[in-house]
This record gives sequence, structure tokens and C-alpha cells, in this order.
Amino acid sequence: MGYFSYLMYYNWSYLVFMLPCIIFTLVVQISMNSTFKKYGSIRNSRGLTGAQAAERVLLKNGVTGVRIERVAGEYTDHFDPRTNVIRLSDAVYDRASIAAVGVACHEAGHAVQHAQGYVPNKIRSAFLPVANIGSKLSWILIVLGLVTSALQPLLYVGIVLFSAAVLFTIATLPVEFNASSRALKCIRETGMLSDSEYRGAKKTLTAAALTYVASAATAVMQLLRLILIARSRD
Repeated sequence: MGYFSYLMYYNWSYLVFMLPCIIFTLVVQISMNSTFKKYGSIRNSRGLTGAQAAERVLLKNGVTGVRIERVAGEYTDHFDPRTNVIRLSDAVYDRASIAAVGVACHEAGHAVQHAQGYVPNKIRSAFLPVANIGSKLSWILIVLGLVTSALQPLLYVGIVLFSAAVLFTIATLPVEFNASSRALKCIRETGMLSDSEYRGAKKTLTAAALTYVASAATAVMQLLRLILIARSRD
């Protein structure tokens, strides 16, 4: 394939594979921001803060030894299995909003997964070391393989490493969906929120879950694009 033809192919492959993902990701991000802003500004009728809600999830599931801490930043809420700590952002930790309860219960759901040895979570964790290496090295090798024909084998090595990162994003989906399912179930069973507030929390978690779907879809499409580009080089 000539250089001009290859350049055209490269650009068209980007439009076909990546542009829809970029648009989808943008729409999902806007939706999440809008949903969190809406339900993050509505105080729940029980007056429960995010930290208190997370404690209730842990208590209901008999999980002990998990600390709940504040972390700076926006959308920085997460559970750290290495230290057994749930970290909640300023908008969640001591806020008594509908969104705060939903997000905090979701992160507590991850802590419950860890405590109970949830199998998909173990699978995801197994991919993590290789995925970290793949995300850091893959694009360096891919670029080197693309710009110099003598180094073309590096392109295939880079694609293999990138595949590990893609598998990690896919393995993340069931873990995130399950954490939200656990959170909503606990909210419903313990009466942390009223029925209308529950629906708001569910919308918040659904909007957040779609960001993981967008990430996975983008990664898969990028991988397919790289495979096609590599085949065109042959």
C-alpha cells in the first residue's frame, strides 16, 4: 500500500471506528454530569450523608475492617482493595444528597465484593498488572512499528499488549454493574431512600455505568482499527 493510500486508509478508519465512540463518550459524559448535578443538589429525606450510607451497606453485609475516608477532587470516589479503604469525594462524603447516597453505596458495594471474593472482581484484578504494562508500553511500540517498516514486528507486539488493556476494560463492566446492583438492593431493603429518591439514585448510577460502557466500546473499536491497520501494512 502506497503512503498516500495508507494515509487515506488511516484517516477513514479513524472516522469509521473512533468518531462514533468519541460522540458516544461525549454524550455519556454530559449525561452523567447533568444527572449527578441534578440529584447531587437534592437533599435526601433521611438526611443520610454518603459516609453514613456506605457504613450501612457494610453493616448489612457483615463487612468489617473497612475505613471510609474523604478524598479531594471530583468523581474521585473509589474503593482501594490494597488498603481496604473507601474514599469518597467532597461531593459525596458528608453531603446528604440523593446522588451522594447512590455513589457511596456503589463504592461500598465494591468493598463487599472484595470481602466476599466476588469472582469477576478476581478476574479483573488478575488482568490489572498486564493491563498496566500494556497501557504504558503498547502505544510506544505501535508508533515505532508504524513509522518504520524495519520495526514493524513491534506493531504486533504493541497490539497484543493493548489487547490486555482492552480485556481489562471489558472485565470491569460486570464488576461495576454488580456493585451498582448491590448498592440499589441495599438502599431498597434498608429504606435509606424513599421510592422517588431511589429512582434518582438509580439514574445516577446508570449514568455512571454508561461511562464504563463507553470506555470499553472505545477500547474495542480502537483495537479493531489497529488490527486492520496492521493487516493493511502487510
